[in-house]
Amino acid sequence: MQITRESFEEIIEGKTKLMVPKKSITDKVPPKKPAFFNPKAKLTRDFSIIAYGAFLKNFEGPKIFLEGLSGIGARGIRVANELKTDNVILNDLNPSGLELAKCSGKLNDLQNVEFSENEICRFFSQYSQKGSRASIVDIDPFGSPAQFFDCGLRATMHGGILSCTATDLQVLNGLFQNACARKYGGIPIRTEYGNEIAIRLILGCLRMVAGRLGLEIIPLYVESNFHYYRIYVKVNKRPDQEVNLGYITHCKNCGHRKIVFEKINSCELCESQNNNAGLLWIGKIFDKNFVEEMILKISELNVDKSCEKALKKCLAESEMPGIYFTLDEIASKMKSSPPKLENAIKNLQNKGYLSSPTSFSPTGFRTNANIKEIIKTFSD
Repeated sequence: MQITRESFEEIIEGKTKLMVPKKSITDKVPPKKPAFFNPKAKLTRDFSIIAYGAFLKNFEGPKIFLEGLSGIGARGIRVANELKTDNVILNDLNPSGLELAKCSGKLNDLQNVEFSENEICRFFSQYSQKGSRASIVDIDPFGSPAQFFDCGLRATMHGGILSCTATDLQVLNGLFQNACARKYGGIPIRTEYGNEIAIRLILGCLRMVAGRLGLEIIPLYVESNFHYYRIYVKVNKRPDQEVNLGYITHCKNCGHRKIVFEKINSCELCESQNNNAGLLWIGKIFDKNFVEEMILKISELNVDKSCEKALKKCLAESEMPGIYFTLDEIASKMKSSPPKLENAIKNLQNKGYLSSPTSFSPTGFRTNANIKEIIKTFSD
């Protein structure tokens, strides 16, 4: 492929020069040919740079980054250019994407980048043996990442990070339950907090694969967006002894929801029939110390201003119980206009409940109060 100024354009993202197809900048929907690049995904790449930077700051060992589906290499080239890494290896089956990645590497005068044209699991299998595994493994597919969990985990060293993106939102949000059960081993339900259920389904599936391989995963940070979900987990080469798989039980009548180890068929508040989502991850989804490190890392990087605000919400909710509520949901039950989020949280705290905003929804909040207690608090 010949890279000409008529068809391609040099842009700057973060601190990094990238060579991208012009139509991915000008067209409403970025084309897949000659290679896919989504400029609107800059924010998720920013969060990746922050997360990987926070991780590498305290990581002792070889700093090796593997990207299984690199596309034009936007994320990987930024990792190589903006973070302190020993080696960055970018893989994709699209030779045009790799050519653009190589061009971007030259634009930034990078010496620590290698390129591979291979099927993703064949690529990861080359780094699955002890001594050759990576400290950071990144999987960013179209659709579901579940088929790559096995090879991705095997390529991640002890104490390293595995990060995955899912874009099959309709499946994860409950529109196609059978497909979700087939891909992720759990069933979703359609609720106001469906994005959290979706992320817990992804983590639950990854936990089941890790358990089969004798590995432990520890969620560090998760991200919910209109177009994708993304998880970051620490991988330890030891069996997981914790009971962290279960269900979210939800009453369609009164809105009561709860994280449980076993399915509960009737609501404990109104005795109506429950819906149960799962199997899924029922443990913590944010690591407080890691999110703090991410916030501290921001000042060293060139990332979107909204990142810090979002991460502060993650920090506030990191020790909170699940599952979150939304103001509109409560207002609908009360048949009244919703209060301001800040006032709602203060009212709950004044009544002695735990409460915080959530990064999952601009009108969402977490609390240990049940829905009847929330409605009573808002009514007083």
